[in-house]
Formats: sequence, structure tokens, C-alpha cells
Amino acid sequence: MISKFITGLFKHIDSVLLACILFAMLVGLLVLFSASGQQLSRVSAQMINMAVALVAMWAVANVQPQHIERIAIPAYILGVLLLIAVALFGDISHGARRWLNIGITKIQPSELLKLAAPIMLAWYFSKRESNLTALDFIIGAVILMVPVLLIMKQPDLGTAMLVTASGFYVIFLAGLSWRFILGGVVLVGALSPIFWSLLHDYQRRRIEILIDPTQDPLGSGYHIIQSTIAIGSGGVAGKGWLNGTQTQLDFLPERTTDFIFAVFGEEFGLIGNILLLTLFAIIIGRGFYIASQAKSTFSRLLAGSIAMTFFTYCFVNMGMVSGILPVVGVPLPLISYGGTSMLTLGLGFGLLMSIQTHKKLVAAG
Repeated sequence: MISKFITGLFKHIDSVLLACILFAMLVGLLVLFSASGQQLSRVSAQMINMAVALVAMWAVANVQPQHIERIAIPAYILGVLLLIAVALFGDISHGARRWLNIGITKIQPSELLKLAAPIMLAWYFSKRESNLTALDFIIGAVILMVPVLLIMKQPDLGTAMLVTASGFYVIFLAGLSWRFILGGVVLVGALSPIFWSLLHDYQRRRIEILIDPTQDPLGSGYHIIQSTIAIGSGGVAGKGWLNGTQTQLDFLPERTTDFIFAVFGEEFGLIGNILLLTLFAIIIGRGFYIASQAKSTFSRLLAGSIAMTFFTYCFVNMGMVSGILPVVGVPLPLISYGGTSMLTLGLGFGLLMSIQTHKKLVAAG
């Protein structure tokens, strides 16, 4: 009786994906303990964040993709309306207006769009798959750019970039021609002076510091300089857990959130980095496998977008910490401290599991 209950409880959980997620979370807790100065309170708080994310993952995994498809429009409209509310009534913190006070708590609506935008686009292109035209891709771009522009206005370049990526992957997988992609790249290059003029001063400064962080080693360039020193000093085998000097001597900034990969690299070295990359590659590969096995266009587009967005999370954070990309405030998935990003990841993994474990029902339907 108990075994049947347990089997039923995990019926819609993908075991391979779950094992990788749990292992990555364990690694995250170990690194966070070191990065936080061995503060058990910070680790305990992260464990609660992880538990909430896992419960959300389980809940979404038990929802059939058809039901998720039905809420595409309401979720998207709600997300856009909340972004408009942020622009009008949101709380200002550190010069940015990103949070909305709803009385009992504060929410960051831009996080919702990381999933609502690709779900909406997957729904739209699945409805138009038999008669796709260039106009459909233009409409898809408009659907995506509405929330992206609202998020950039906050300003929140990191989240705007991730929402753009998640939506673009759906459009790409729907059959966007390489001619449009190459044409878009050329157009962006031609308009780059205009884009540069639209950037905030601190955003321009980030790009300038990326090119030469030594021009302000104690100011804007401090983060990149210290993180690259930490990663480089780890060598091949690392300095050992709790023994990273850049971390323990408090040289490394934001070490529990955006720059936690530098902590990991210093303490576990090149070998540890390769193993972590391998773990992330398995998660991404599993996502692509689920996408390839999906029985509906909606599920295929959504699963592919989630897998590629997870890759973008990893690539941007590691590139940022390594000094090859600007610092844009993107956490390392499943490793960095944070509740909102962890919950978003849990919901995304739940969608993948729903698509994988309900595919027989979809095929039968």
C-alpha cells in the first residue's frame, strides 16, 4: 500500500532530471556554506528556497501540458499587467523599480515572464504551425518585445536578456529562417550606436569595464578582477572546500549570489569546474531529449526553450564571472543563493517533467 502511494507520488517525476537537480542543489549548499562564511542561517534559508522550488516542480509536473497550454494567454496578460503596475507603482531600490508591494509580500513580476513569455509563444506558434508566414514571426517578436521593453525600463538588463532568450528560442524552434537571424544580427550591428546611446550610464560602464577592468580596479572593475583571480588561483585541483583565500578573506564580492561560481572555481579548481559543467550538460541534454520526444508542437517548443534557457543561465553567469561577458546580475542556476530564481527553475523543470511523463496521454488524445 505504501509502495503504491510512493509510486503514485512520483509518477510524473523524471528520475534522471530529479537526480541531477538534487545533486546540483547539494553542491550549491556546500559552496554556499563556504561562500557565506559558514553561516548556517543562510544555508537553512536556501534549503527552504529549494524545498519550495521542489514542491512547485512536483505540482507542475502533475499538470498535463494541455492544461498549461490553456493558461498561456491569461498568464502572459497577467505578467504584462504586473509589469505595467511595477512601472507605475513599484518600489524603488538601488535606483531600479523592479518590485511590486502587494501587501503581504513583495513580488518581482519580471521573473514570471521567464516562463509566461515562452509559454505564450509556444501556444501561438502551435496554433499557426500549419500556415506559418513571415507575419507570424513578426507577431511573435512583438509578443516577446512588449514585456522585454517593460523590464528594460525598470531597468533590469539581466532579466530582460533572459526573457528575450527564452522567447527567441521558441521563435527559432518554430522555424525561423536563418536569413532572418543573420539579417537581424546585421541590423543590430548597424543600430548598435543607437542602442549604445539608449543604455544607462552604469550599463555602458559595465561594457567598458569588461574590455579593460584595470581602468577602475577599486570601483567598477573590482568584481571582475577579484573573480578572475579567484578562479585562476584554484588551479587544477583547487584549494579545497572552505580554503579559498579570495572567499574567506572577503575579497570576492557578491559571493553567495552572482559570483558564487568564482568561489566554486577557487575551491574545487579546473577538475571541479569540468564536473559541474558535465552535470549542467546532462540537465540540458535531458531537456533536449524530452523536447525531441514531445508529442505536440506546443510541448516541443516549450521544452526546447526551457533547455536552451537553462544553458543561457549557465553560459551568461560563468562568462560574466570569468570576465568574458558584462556583469548583468544573472545567478548560477541551482547554485546561487536566491528564492525567486530557484522557484522559477523549479517551475521550468516541472514543465519539462510534465511534458515527458504525460506524452502517452497526449499521444492517445
